Parts: sequence; C-alpha cells; structure tokens
Amino acid sequence: MNSAVDLRARLADLLRAALENSIPQAPSVDVVLERPKSADHGDYACNVAMRLAKPLKRNPREIATGIVSALPESEIVRKAEVAGAGFINLYLDPGARQQVVPAILDAGSDYGRLDVGRQEKVQVEFVSANPTGPLHVGHGRGAAFGASLANVLEVAGYDVTREYYVNDAGRQMDILALSTWLRYLEVAGQHPPFPENAYQGDYVREMARAIYQQHAKRYVHAVEEVYCDVPAADVDGEAHLDALIGNAKDALGPDYGYIHDFALTEQLGDCRNDLLEFGVEFDVWYSEKSLFDAGLVATAMEQLDARGHLYQKDGATWFRSTEFGDEKDRVVRRDNGQYTYFASDIAYHVNKLERGVERVIDVWGADHHGYIARVEGALGALGVDAANLTVALVQFAVLYRGGKKVAMSTRSGEFVSLRELRGEVGNDAARFFYVLRKSDQHLDFDLDLAKSQSNDNPVYYIQYAHARCSSVFEKWGGDPDSVGNADCSLLVEQGEVSCLQKLLEFPEIIEAAARDLAPHLVAFYLRELAAAFHSYYNSTPILTDDESQRAARLALVASVRQVLRNGLALLGVSAPDKM
Repeated sequence: MNSAVDLRARLADLLRAALENSIPQAPSVDVVLERPKSADHGDYACNVAMRLAKPLKRNPREIATGIVSALPESEIVRKAEVAGAGFINLYLDPGARQQVVPAILDAGSDYGRLDVGRQEKVQVEFVSANPTGPLHVGHGRGAAFGASLANVLEVAGYDVTREYYVNDAGRQMDILALSTWLRYLEVAGQHPPFPENAYQGDYVREMARAIYQQHAKRYVHAVEEVYCDVPAADVDGEAHLDALIGNAKDALGPDYGYIHDFALTEQLGDCRNDLLEFGVEFDVWYSEKSLFDAGLVATAMEQLDARGHLYQKDGATWFRSTEFGDEKDRVVRRDNGQYTYFASDIAYHVNKLERGVERVIDVWGADHHGYIARVEGALGALGVDAANLTVALVQFAVLYRGGKKVAMSTRSGEFVSLRELRGEVGNDAARFFYVLRKSDQHLDFDLDLAKSQSNDNPVYYIQYAHARCSSVFEKWGGDPDSVGNADCSLLVEQGEVSCLQKLLEFPEIIEAAARDLAPHLVAFYLRELAAAFHSYYNSTPILTDDESQRAARLALVASVRQVLRNGLALLGVSAPDKM
C-alpha cells in the first residue's frame, strides 16, 4: 500500500542518499521529517543539517545547501529548498499526493494499518475500577481512552491484550458486603444504624432486596450482636467500619462468603455489561484474589524480604520505597496481618511481565501519580526491569449539566453513572468527547454540547461529513466501486489538494498516536479532515457533467469517507450514512 508513511520513508531515503554523496564523512544520524506548521514551508521539513553542524563544525545552511544540491531526482519531489538556519523544505509533486486516493480505495479498512509495532506483545490494563458500584462518568474516560489506545496500538502493528484487574480481595469489597448486609437487615425488619462512610447507593438496597427475596431471613442477626464493642463512628469512622466488618464475619461465619460473593458478582456483572454496551471489551479479567490463592503475594513479599527491602515497625511490615525515589516508605502488611493493595499490586505487576508481555501499559487516574514511583521501585527491588512498565495518567472528567457541576462520590451514592451518561448523550458522543483532550488534561464534559446537532459539536460535525459523503453517492446513483480507476491527476482544485493532504497524513497520525499513547490525535485529525471536506463540498460541484472529472471527485469523496470511517472506528464511534 502506498501510504504517507511510505512516502515519508522514500523522502528520507532521498535525503540519506544526498547526505552520503555530499558529505561522505558525516556521522550517522537519523533523518527525521516533520510537517511544517505553514504550507508555505513545504510538505515536509528536515533539520538534519542543523544536527550535523556541531559534529562537522560547519555552517548548517552550508550543509543543507550541499544536501539539496545532491538530492537525487524523483517523481515525488517538485522542489527542495534551504530555509532559515538550515532547514530543508521539501515540496511534493502533485502526482505523489494524488496517488493516495487509489491507495485508500485499494486498502479500504486497512488504510492506516502499520507495522511499526512489529507485533511486540503489549498489555493495556484499564478501567479496573473496584466492583463496589456502578461505573460513573469518571471511569468512562479511562474506558474510552484505554479502548481507543488499544485500538490504535493494534492498528500500528502491536500484539495487544486488553486486561481488567478485578479488585475482589480488598477492604472495599468488605465494605460493600457489609453495606449490603446491613440493608438486608433493614429489609428483614431490623433497624441497624447505617454508617455514613458505607456504600449508600440505591444499588445496595436492590442487592439487599434480591438476597431477601431468595433467602428470606436466613442471614438475620440481632442488631446488638452486629454492633457489639464497635467504636463510635464520630470518633473514628474507619475503625467503626472495620469493627462492623469483623462482627459481620463472626456472626455470619461461612455465610459471609455468600454475601460477599453475591455483591461482587452483581456489581462485576453490571460493570461488564455496561462496558460491553459502551463498546469496550477485554481479553482478560484478572482476579486479585487469584494472586492470593496462588500464593503470589506472599512469594513477592518473601523475595523482597530476602533482598533486604522490608522491615518491621509498629507491628506492620514496610517496604523501603524511599530508596527507590518514593517520598516515604510504604506498608505492605498491616499490623492485623492483612496485606495492603500495594502488596498485591507488586505481585500483580511481576505476574504481568512473567506472562510473556514485553510491555505493560497501565491506565490510571491522575490521582495515582504518586503511586508510580513505589510500583517501579518495588519492581526494581525484585530485579524486574521497570522500563517495561508505562503508566498513562487520565484525569477524571467533570460533568456539567445546565452549566452546573455534578458532584460524584461512589460511597455516598451521589454520582452520575456511565450508563446514565450514555443514555443521555449516546455512546458516540460519550466515546468521542472522552478522548477529545490529552488524557492527562482536565476535561469538562458539557452535556448540552454533546447533545447538540451543530458544527460546534465535534462528533456530530465529523459524522455529518461521513453522511455527506454517502449522500453524494446516493444522489449519483452509480456503482461506488467503479470510481477506483478514476484519473486522479484531475484533482487539482485547492479544496481537493487540501483533502488529499489530510488523507496522506492519516497513517502518520496513527504512528504518532501509538508512539505518544495519544488517541486524542486521531480525534483532532478527524475534525480537521471533516473541515477540509465540508469546505470542499460547499465550494466545489462534485457531480459535474464532465464524466472524467466527476469520477475523480467521486473517488476523492470515497477516500474521505473511508478514512473518516477508519478513524472513527479506532475511537469506537459509528459512521452513519444518514443523519
């Protein structure tokens, strides 16, 4: 396939040949081509002369002039010139740009597919929200970003595994189980005081009613038994919860496992369905509990201890994370003998890399920034190369409805669920808006804009461009496949050149998005391509009487439609033919 990356590679080869001919003694240096900010500076620019100036002790403009003079003749280069301090600007021959149309029509859905990843095994772990309640709009951004990133990496040539880490063994699940049981006691006619820092949402009451409907009063115990020797909530709310959890386990005995597993199964199932409806699928759902069952957490801690990285203090076991750049040492085992989340995370990351993954990408909320150093430090302490771990931080989205910010808290139950958001604005708007900004940048999610059918709504604007393309073919009434042999040398109008230029850039955008873990670049690109097409559509008659010209323009429209469809698919957004 003749793609923009191939074209750029051919230009780089020409420059390398010119460099070798003009300065044989030049040291080895990468020849990198970039898009100039202004079209007046050519289609590509190269700063290789400026990079060689210091080692060669020569003026960069002099080096650049020599390279341009030695540039081999090529049908893809119209001209080359030296600019500024020593940039080499290259201008494409129109024919080179026009070749992108048959290349796209030939490749179809594969246009933009690359091999830069060389099938490197990459695991992308994302969402991984505690299964303690419905996913909210904050989780939605991590889901949309992670899914889009995995798609981009796959198209760029990586062997991608999508993984969800299920926190099914920690304290938060115990709090959910306790919350569900206390609500169950309410349904059964008891009146236990419900802790303010337990899970308050209606979904907890729904689970409690379901348990009562299935098992009646089997799990009922006296309130006095539940609250025996429990510290006052207003003195220490968390100790109050922990004591209630302990009493629940003692009172229920083996039945506590049923309450715990019922709540886990219900919430995890809801999470799976919500994500599936959102177009987000995972290859692996990895259980935290399985790490304990297989003894991997204990093994990791034993290895850290054997290497001298653990110590005892105040009855707890601590990891010397300050020796690895962390701001303070971290507890891996509490004084009550329970391992912390950090301990299981250490074992989990070791396990990931032991599964044959060459690169691990974790998608975390931006509030976990400080967690990176301690995880990397623990891996290093175990002799595992932390360079194989990359963390992509995602800021939570802030939802605005009617110009007012909506507060969100999972325990209090005051949150807008991802399902509610999708029901209000639709999957397409949600998926696109979530990736419209760089992942670590703050995102205000404007519901009014997301629902509007206007050019200010970027997803509507892009989908409308695709629908317009389809409407052209519907109006024409001919066979779309027949335009594949059109004479694209007729595409010389300014609007056509602008569209061709944007089409050429699509594989470059894929490569950059994969390299920088930045699917928002695809969203930006699609908006620019849509703008170029809308401008062309409004200024140029496509279905002209001239048969050859009409065929060429239809081929261009078909190419734009294909690339819009390919790009939207990467972001999990549909490409409607009618709007």
